[in-house]
Formats: sequence, C-alpha cells, structure tokens
Amino acid sequence: MKQFDTASRLRSIKPSGIRRFFSLAQSVPNVISLGVGEPDFTPPKHVLEAAKLALERGMTHYPPTAGIPGLREALVEKARHDYGLSYDPDSEVLITVGGTQAIFLALEALINPGDEVLIPDPGFLCYEPNVLMAGGTPVYMPLLEKRGFQIEEEDVTSQITKKSRMMIINSPNNPTGAVLSHGDLARLAKLAVERDMLVISDEVYEKITYDDARHFCLATFPSMRERTLVVGSFSKTYAMTGFRVGYVYGPKELIRPMMLMHQYCVACVDGPAQYAALEALKGPQGFVREMVSEFDRRRRLLHSGLNEIEGFRCSLPKGAFYIFANIEGFKMPSEKLAELLVSQGRVITVPGSAFGKRGEGFLRFSYATAYDKIEEALNRIANVVKAVR
Repeated sequence: MKQFDTASRLRSIKPSGIRRFFSLAQSVPNVISLGVGEPDFTPPKHVLEAAKLALERGMTHYPPTAGIPGLREALVEKARHDYGLSYDPDSEVLITVGGTQAIFLALEALINPGDEVLIPDPGFLCYEPNVLMAGGTPVYMPLLEKRGFQIEEEDVTSQITKKSRMMIINSPNNPTGAVLSHGDLARLAKLAVERDMLVISDEVYEKITYDDARHFCLATFPSMRERTLVVGSFSKTYAMTGFRVGYVYGPKELIRPMMLMHQYCVACVDGPAQYAALEALKGPQGFVREMVSEFDRRRRLLHSGLNEIEGFRCSLPKGAFYIFANIEGFKMPSEKLAELLVSQGRVITVPGSAFGKRGEGFLRFSYATAYDKIEEALNRIANVVKAVR
C-alpha cells in the first residue's frame, strides 16, 4: 500500500500533556491523581434525574443544531441575571460539546491563514493547537509568577501587529488559578476595541473563586459585547465533565459562522445531556456553593502542604482548582519531576511545560480530589523529593 502522510496542518500539533498523565493514572495501581481538572463530585440528583427522564421519555433523537430551545432560553436568562447582558436565544447562543469545542469552532470559523491570535502563556493547552489547526499564528502573552500570573497591558501592546485578529482571555485561569481584576480586564477591553480585535473570553471557571476575588464577564465592558465570544461550560460548575455540554454567547455575526462549522462537525449536542444541563441551571444552586467551599478547604491544605516541602514554592490561587507550583529548586525539567512523582510516589501531576514555554519550571496540581487523598499525596510527594534532594 502507498505510504500516506499525516495532513500537513497536524505536523506541528503535539499530543496533550494532560492526557498523557491521565492515561498513566489509569494504569498505575493505588495512584492519587492531582492531574486532570475534573471535580470528584457527582452532579446533583435532580440533574441526573433529568437525564434519566429524558431517556425514559424517548428524547433520544436529533435535537436542534443550536441546542434545545429551553436550554438556550435559560442561558439567556443566566446572562441577564449574572451579567446584565441581553442575547437572542435564536441567533446569539450556541450549545457546544464542552467549552473546548466552542473555542475550536470560534477559531476555525473566524481565523484565516496568517492571522495572529494572542494567547496566554502558560495557558490552557488547547489554545495553541487550535490556533495552528485554523491556520493562525499563536502569539504569546506572558503570565509571570512575579506578577501573580496576571496579563500586563504592556506585554499585550508590544505583541500586537497589523496581523493581530483575536485575543484569548481566560479568567479564572487554567493552569495558574489567577483571576483578572476589573481594572485589568478594563484595560484589555479598551485595547481590544482600539485595535479592533475579536476576543474569546474563556469563563468556564466563573463560579469557582475564593476570598475577595470576583469574576467579571468581559462582554460587559464598553463596546465589548459586539466583539466578544463568551465561552462557558457545565463541566466545572456542576461536575458534569462527562456530559460534554458547553455554550457560547456572542453577536449573531460571530455565532452564525460558528453554527455553520458546528452542523458539519458534530451536527448537535447529546439531547439527554442538554436536558440535564437545563435542570442544572433551573434547579437549586446550593450544590455549587458547597462544592466551591470544599474546594477552598482543599486549596488551603494543598497550598500550605506544598510550601512546607523544600523545593516547592506557590502562592494561594484565587480561582479554579489548581495550584501552579514553582519547582526551580529541584533543578530538573517539569516533565522529569512529574514522571518521578508517578513512578516513585504514585502521584499524578501535570508538568508546566504542557501549558507553554513559560510553564516550564512549574507543576500543576489539581485539588479537585478528596481532602484525605491530598493529605496522602503530600506525604508521598515529600518522601519522593527527599530522596531527589
């Protein structure tokens, strides 16, 4: 048979660093995973019942491409209640296969070959490959530890050229846990307007903040609604990762081409999962508050525990459920240390290098796992690194 080559657009795409360690977690006995960003909670009972009821009622046929009307309408009400924003449920809301597909669709539908897309570095690992697959050029906005992993306006301004088409903002941030302040977002919004750039605002961790931190929707800033795609998801807020239901708000001029891509990509999102998502929105929200409170307890445990282990240095994150710990004291690449923790301590983490060039020198720890498991993981980590030193 003739030798076939991979499509040229995939030649620069690397396998997911998170998925590699996720696979390790499945094969190592008695492992504790502080790797994958997945809440260990089960969705609320009323959410599960809604999915079950949809199946029992035979709601197993193709739902509308944009998503079931009730869910889109409920999301419009959410945007009004949470942000004071008005969207048309028929043309300005799209239900997607998780937040990741929303980002994929936005880039595929709106980026032309050679367009530059500003992305955070370190940042969620799907940004760079999705920009590349769309034919765009990723340009990196540095998130530095000494600045609390915040996006600095001057770092963005210096990267903008005539080819700059889009900016991706993520707050609360994966992998750093940083939350952008109102002032920082206002400056970024002003810059996007002045330079006539589109923005993907990845807000999937919007409900997971701590202490005095507050999430602000980027589309609420002056002149931003018409240029911003707000990406959300049920995965983190309601522990519905396996349901794969996300959504995106935006002006119809931006949603329309995404819808075109969406109908040929997946046709529609799973029906019963959408009914579960609808119930999650409409039902009581105590589950979310209780889950975030427990994450806060785990956050403090992991933060204090890591800082007590010589070689680690980390600040207390303000959002999401990750600690991005400095490991320069070990004088080894992040991937090597992550591999040591798996092989010798049976603890899964994610090397910072998986999140971009500036992620090297860090490990990402997820505290979306049980408190007692985090305690045990800290003991194991301490024993492993004691030998390394």
